[in-house]
Formats: sequence, C-alpha cells, structure tokens
Amino acid sequence: MSLIREKFKNSKPLICYFMAGYPSLEDSYLTAKTLIENGADILEVGVPFSDPVADGPTIQVAHEKAVKDGITPLDVLDLTEKLKNEYPDTPLVLMTYYNPIYIFGDEKFCKLSKEKGVDGFIVPDLPPEEAENFKKVANNFGFSTIFLLAPTSNEERIKLVAKYSDNFIYYVSLTGITGARDQLPWDEVKSQISKIKSITDTPVAVGFGVSKKEHTKILSQFSDGVIVGSAIVKLQGKKDFEGISSLIKSLKEGMQ
Repeated sequence: MSLIREKFKNSKPLICYFMAGYPSLEDSYLTAKTLIENGADILEVGVPFSDPVADGPTIQVAHEKAVKDGITPLDVLDLTEKLKNEYPDTPLVLMTYYNPIYIFGDEKFCKLSKEKGVDGFIVPDLPPEEAENFKKVANNFGFSTIFLLAPTSNEERIKLVAKYSDNFIYYVSLTGITGARDQLPWDEVKSQISKIKSITDTPVAVGFGVSKKEHTKILSQFSDGVIVGSAIVKLQGKKDFEGISSLIKSLKEGMQ
C-alpha cells in the first residue's frame, strides 16, 4: 500500500503545500520540518515555475522569488531527498507545472523523483486527456498521479478524473486561482463532493481558499482530506515558523 493511501485509510489527512526554495532553500526546509512536526500528514512540494497560471498572488510571489534566485527542479529534488531521509513516513507530492517535466522527459524526471523520495505528482496544467503517457510512466515507477476537479466539472469529467487519479482527487473549492479566503461556498462544495462520491470511491480532498480552523472543521465533515497552501506560503515568506506551527495545530484541531 502506498504511503498516500495509508494516510487516507487511517484518517482524514491535512495536506500542506509549501514552495521549495522560498524565500531560500534552507527556509523552505525549515518550513517543511515545521509542517510535519506540527501535524501535516502529506506535503505538497511546490516546484518554482516562471508562469504559474493556476496560482494566486501569494504563491505567484513565491514562484517568482525562487525562480529569480535560480532554484531548479534538481534543487527541489535534493530537498525532497533530505526530507524523506528524515521523515520516511510522510508522503511527498510534487506540485509542478508540466514544462519542467517535459524538459527532462517523463522517464528521466520520474526516475530522478523516485531516487529522491517523491511519492506522487499533481500537475495542474496537465489535463487527463493529455496525461496518458505521463501517467503510464509515473505509475510504472510506483507514483500516484493526482488530478483536479472544479465546481464546473460535469459527470463525464468526474469519471475521467477518477479514472486517472491514484489515491485521491484534488477538488478545487472555487473557480479561479489559489488564495486564502474568509469564507467558502459551503453548500456548493458539499453538494459537489456528494456528487463526486456518488460516482467514484476515490477519496476527495478539498483545497483552494482554506486558511483557518473553521474551514477545516466544516470541510472534514464531508470531505476525505483538506488541502492548505496560500496561508502557509504567506507565513513562509516571512520566515514565521512559529506562525506556521500555530496555524497547523489550529487546522488539525478543526479536523478532530
């Protein structure tokens, strides 16, 4: 059983995104340590990219700073290797746009990622219709591939994403880009999760806009996991590790 699947089997995981190399490689390493040691169940490791179209201002700034500082995918994989050696039971999912993978080639990128402790991939700009080769290669190396559903996804789309997603589906709670929000459209999210669950047994984790204890408390009532990103990256940029610690503890409390 994969590490990711184990996390969903035993509980509803808190999945935490951080940006590798932001505001420095050492700071991102300390961010990851803080996340894990305060209750993060799965880490999404952001790979810096020059054109992060799915991300809001907070994560865009992180991409831009890391790219400007010359952080490469190889630097990110060195970081995942270090984290996996220290925290072998924490799944590490690379969240990357497809361009860096394309430059390496699917096979080479997956081989390197396997050597460096990665457990799976989320590639937001690679739709399942275009992902057949990458999924095949990734699965051959034992990786999970995770695809996204949106509020606008119809039944046909849900079936397609469920077919291509291993271990969990990433449900985007809002149309648009990433970013912390005060409120989410709870009724709509709950209705969509119910619809997805009527079609597939694949666990569904909800992300985009999640930033506080009240959010995780509500979402954990009907989702299989909760994803938090921008709220973490904002604190990461300030090197506010105490703030990250407090945030994760609070989010986890909401999920109890």
